[in-house]
Amino acid sequence: MHSALINLLIALGAYLIGSLSFAVIVAKLMGLPDPRSFGSGNPGATNMLRTGKKTAALLTLLGDLAKGWLAVWLAGLLGAKFGIQILAMHAAALAVFLGHVYPVFFGFKGGKGVATALGILLALNPWLGLATLAVWASVFAVTRLSSLAALTASISAPFFGAWLTGSRITILTLCLITALLIWRHRANIQRLLLGEESGFKKAK
Repeated sequence: MHSALINLLIALGAYLIGSLSFAVIVAKLMGLPDPRSFGSGNPGATNMLRTGKKTAALLTLLGDLAKGWLAVWLAGLLGAKFGIQILAMHAAALAVFLGHVYPVFFGFKGGKGVATALGILLALNPWLGLATLAVWASVFAVTRLSSLAALTASISAPFFGAWLTGSRITILTLCLITALLIWRHRANIQRLLLGEESGFKKAK
């Protein structure tokens, strides 16, 4: 089978994995309102916290992270059999992220992709994922703004990719994911600029 066709099939599979919106799935299983119908309307872990169910938010976070990691990991395994491992992993990285943001199973209305992006980074290079996570944690610890932490971490990812891997395809993939993640956070960016973005209070 032609390598281009194999890569296309792997990317399609990754997109379908990404289209599994765990916020919506968890909400249905736990009898909670559809996360697209309240709060920010974003089917993600942060919005799931607004239900008051921390377990639901945690399951959403883990599910979205795991699908990003799984899609890229599986692509690596399959791609290795046909001599296209690197290309397949990066194609899957973009595809699973697009699936999360524009899920075919849920009317192409998905989340912002922060957890899924982290899963992708961990699959591409564990140190890349951990370094980016450290940026997120540091910014969030200081500001308590998850959106600002996510934006800062996503912008740092291509630089970490260049430093840790030096791979052009990795850098390009991370730049594309970062650009899409920033686009998905455009409303948050506007609120941040106006000083109107809400954050999380520090636990006493």
